Amino acid sequence: MAGVTGLAGVLVWTEPDRFAALRSFYVDVLGLTPRSDRAGFVNFEWGEQRLTIHTHAEVSGPNAEPHRVMVNLAVEGIDELVQRARAAGVTVLREAERESWGGLVASLVDPDGSTVQLFELPS
Repeated sequence: MAGVTGLAGVLVWTEPDRFAALRSFYVDVLGLTPRSDRAGFVNFEWGEQRLTIHTHAEVSGPNAEPHRVMVNLAVEGIDELVQRARAAGVTVLREAERESWGGLVASLVDPDGSTVQLFELPS
């Protein structure tokens, strides 16, 4: 039977002039290690899940609706990561707060104006 078998990944489009800042946010600020990294394209992988940042000719300017799609990243050391982001000039929308399910959640704004949430799962 045909059907969806899982999530292959998330693709975040940006314009060519904004790519370097977006790449730096994910690589330098958040510390993600690229799986593939070339002009206008960077890809990260965790098992079978992928996050890709890529340029697109039809994308222009910052995100006009920053909450329409949100990238959620599982992290360790959320407080240190939030402090590193703040030191790099990243806007912190929400400090790390404990949720009723036991984990910590913080929200940042990426260089395109999109919201990125960090999740530190309970141990």
